[in-house]
Amino acid sequence: MRKVGHELVALIPISKPSITDLEIRYVSDAVKSGWVSSLGPYIESFEKAFARFCDCKYALATSNGTTGLHLALEALRIGPGDEVIVPDLTFVATANAVSYTGATPIMVDIERDSLCIDSAAIRQAISPRTKAIIPVHLYGHPADMEPLKRIAAEYKLAVIEDAAEAHGAEYRGRRVGGLADCGVFSFYGNKIITTGEGGMLTTNDQSLYLRAKSLRDHAMSPDKRYWHEERGFNYRMTNMQAALGMAQLERIDELQSHRTQVVSWYREHIRTSPSIRLNYVAPWARSAYWMVCLEVDWFNEVRRSAFMNELRQRGIDSRPYFYPVSSMPMYKPAIAPVAAQKSAIGTNLPSYRELTEADVAWICKNVNELLAAIAPA
Repeated sequence: MRKVGHELVALIPISKPSITDLEIRYVSDAVKSGWVSSLGPYIESFEKAFARFCDCKYALATSNGTTGLHLALEALRIGPGDEVIVPDLTFVATANAVSYTGATPIMVDIERDSLCIDSAAIRQAISPRTKAIIPVHLYGHPADMEPLKRIAAEYKLAVIEDAAEAHGAEYRGRRVGGLADCGVFSFYGNKIITTGEGGMLTTNDQSLYLRAKSLRDHAMSPDKRYWHEERGFNYRMTNMQAALGMAQLERIDELQSHRTQVVSWYREHIRTSPSIRLNYVAPWARSAYWMVCLEVDWFNEVRRSAFMNELRQRGIDSRPYFYPVSSMPMYKPAIAPVAAQKSAIGTNLPSYRELTEADVAWICKNVNELLAAIAPA
């Protein structure tokens, strides 16, 4: 057992939400008000505050990040016969949301440093059926949006930012979520701020916002109750979730600052080298550091699994990088060598609000010992 914050834990988790009296007070207020479903004052407050945070005109709360992506695609009228370009290294929800519309996700390779979608690969993948691009700000690092948006403008393609992991990340001084046609965030329990489950669609496009808002609530007519002009969805967030999100958003500067501090502690204590690296940050970027990323060039899946198992035996949780989406049986294989290589060598280490420098130093001590013990001769 080890003391982390105020708790004794047998295993330091990869992530956990930071819940204070503020969150408890807001959620309790929502419960006591009787507004426990998808109507209530916290929803509107959370949406308006999050729009301001992303420097956007509009924000629309959703039931989770995946439904937010699906809603964005449907609002853009993407459907059967269309293609949408996505990076091969991402959580599978990015591609799945495209499939839900009947469109086809086209997986392309990533940049070696940022782990985000490669603009050169995008250009090679465009076909007459391509309708949109979904760059993913992976592990909290923003994608390089300028070359991507030039390609989108040239071919008249929509751009949806998958910012599920990147709350507060910045691209050339601007926060993600307001850099394209729309952005989508996740508030799952392991995200930088959480509503338990939940998401947010952000945009500066009024027509996109209004259509997404209608579709989110079964596409119910605003003039004729229980009349529906088209097929919609129930992708709403509850007032209780929004209360939790509002409290978290009020603390986001503190939560982001501590993540940055945690990564700086890792940089101080892990013995890095050209073959052992931590999170890359481009000169034009401010990473949200959703996950601490450790890459070891001589890892493969077998060596990494052994490393992770040994960490777990020492009371430290970890997780592998995402698998390439194109490696999964429901999708066609893609030629994405960088995504495949990075997927095999990357590990995420614990990073959350309660970690202290002593905790991180202890994690790093074990990481250094294990890497030294299993390094090839």
